[in-house]
Amino acid sequence: MSFSSAAFAASYDINMPTGSASPDAPFFWQNEKSGLATGDIDISVGDTVVWQNADTAKHTITSGTVEDGPDGIFGGSNFISPGQSYKFTFTQTGQFPYYCLIHPWMTGTVFVTDGTKIINQVGKTVGDGSTTFNVEYLSDRLLTVSAIDEDQKSITFEIIGNAKSDDGTLKIKLHSDLIDGPFVIFIDGKKITDFDDTNEDDISTVTVVLPNDAKLLTIIGTSVVPEFGVMSIVILAVATTIIMFASQKSGFKIKL
Repeated sequence: MSFSSAAFAASYDINMPTGSASPDAPFFWQNEKSGLATGDIDISVGDTVVWQNADTAKHTITSGTVEDGPDGIFGGSNFISPGQSYKFTFTQTGQFPYYCLIHPWMTGTVFVTDGTKIINQVGKTVGDGSTTFNVEYLSDRLLTVSAIDEDQKSITFEIIGNAKSDDGTLKIKLHSDLIDGPFVIFIDGKKITDFDDTNEDDISTVTVVLPNDAKLLTIIGTSVVPEFGVMSIVILAVATTIIMFASQKSGFKIKL
């Protein structure tokens, strides 16, 4: 079961600074998201890019390339006057080049991904290691499993890297066989109550806002990866059968 990053849609500005109409300008773009002077930007499906004209000249945002011309996906030949802007929301993954018809040295590319990340084989370190899950999540930071505590019935995730935007939203999908709710959530050891938890087809979707300096996320449930994996269950079943058979032969009855 996958989810769309549209729920975390964000808007990013790319400014055309004063003087960018000149081919000799030191740079033609100011990228709000990365802070770099480039017209290239990495975003997720559902995000919006807003091109702001802070120059004294008119510009266009035209989808396509200088070599092949406009491709009609976004933008066009309409002028963006000084102080005006053009915005477009990207709903498909892919690479989308663009340029200015008036100033063709002004080029850029919008790189659109689905934004989904995966933590592989969660649960491998507990029980007999045979029950594992690939955990899907959406965040502008990386997660890795720090610890699974069978006694506490919790999973702790380490939060890696710096936030790339002011939106610290994390959305993570947890199978009920990995950890079952209802949940209690801690961020850096502090209990929080402001989170959403929905369940569908044995998948809990937890949505929480992470502070920019958050390092650890702990989710406590009512059960965590079973201590008895598949092999342990088989062994237990065989042992139970043997005991029942032996008790029948001896005439001794046991209650299971």
